[in-house]
Parts: sequence; structure tokens; C-alpha cells
Amino acid sequence: MGKVVTGDALYAQRNLCQQIIAGKGDYLFIVKGNQPELYENIVLLFADPPFGECFADAKQRSRHGNRHEVRRLWASTALEGYLDWPGVRQVCKIERETEQGKDRQIEIRYAITSLGPEVRAAKLLDYIRGHWAIENQLHWVRDVTFGEDGSQVRKGSAPEVMSALRNVVIGILRQAGVTNIAATLRQNGWHQGIPEQLLPALQ
Repeated sequence: MGKVVTGDALYAQRNLCQQIIAGKGDYLFIVKGNQPELYENIVLLFADPPFGECFADAKQRSRHGNRHEVRRLWASTALEGYLDWPGVRQVCKIERETEQGKDRQIEIRYAITSLGPEVRAAKLLDYIRGHWAIENQLHWVRDVTFGEDGSQVRKGSAPEVMSALRNVVIGILRQAGVTNIAATLRQNGWHQGIPEQLLPALQ
């Protein structure tokens, strides 16, 4: 109750959004082509807004060494009551521009949220930034520690299954208070009793 659930496009599902609303929570989910009608409506709004539409907007900047990042968010309530989607009140366009040396990249995403216009664009951008931070940390662990990008498992649904299993392992270790996953995995290889010690911590 009172929590805001954030997630990537995988979580933009009607049933999940309905459950969150029923539980007195709110959601903010990225929308991609897996929900084509929803996605197209949001893209069209920002590409060709109706006359007089004014988007709420926010911008953040950060710098890490020679890497500069600018994040922008535009939000609108124009589709509230139009979209056939549980609890949606605002839709967002999020742009992330990164520059590192001569390399410049721009990433654009779209999102839906049950949070109303009383939640300002700057706060929505904070939620998105927090989600990106968690997502980046998870991808880094999966790639560097678990070697996901080098995996030869590529057929059928096996890659998704393996990714889910890696996420489960990471979740178990995080909930058990593990801060250095790589070191814990090495210890597990040397001492097979460690998993039996970790599982009771989750109960």
C-alpha cells in the first residue's frame, strides 16, 4: 500500500497493473512494442500533440569522469480516459543522452503511470532514474559475474529461462545480505554448504 512499482516493458501487463491498483499502490512501467496499441498511442501523442497541449517536463544532468548524461522527461494527462488500460493517468516520454569523448548516444523510451499530475515531472524522472540505476546494476552483475553476454545458450526460450534463473540467484543473494556476489559464488564453489546457509535467511 502506498508503494510505487517501477519496471521495464516486461511488466507492462494489464493484470499486474490492476493488481497494483487494487492493492492501493501505483505503477510506472516502460512501454515498448509488446503492447503495440498502447505504445503507438503514446508515441503519436508526443510526435503530434493536440492543439494547445502543454507537457510537464523536467531535466537532470550528471557527470562521471568524462561521461556526461542528460535525462529529460515529458509527461501528459491527455490520454487519461482514452487509453483502455487499468488505472493509467499519465504517459511519459523519457530521453537519455550520454556523451563520452566523441561517442554520443540518445535513447528514447515511453512509459505509463497511475500517478496523477500532482506528482510532478521531476519526481517521475527520479523514479525512472532509480529504476535505471537498479537495472544497470543488475545487468552489470549478470554480464560481468555470470558472463551472460558470452553465453552460448541462444535457442528457443532457453535464453529467457537462463536470464530468469540468474535473476533468482541474484535476488536470493541480495536478500541474504550478500554485497560481493562474485566472491560469494567463488566461496560456494569451494564450500558446498553455503547455499544451505543462505536459504533459511529468506524464510
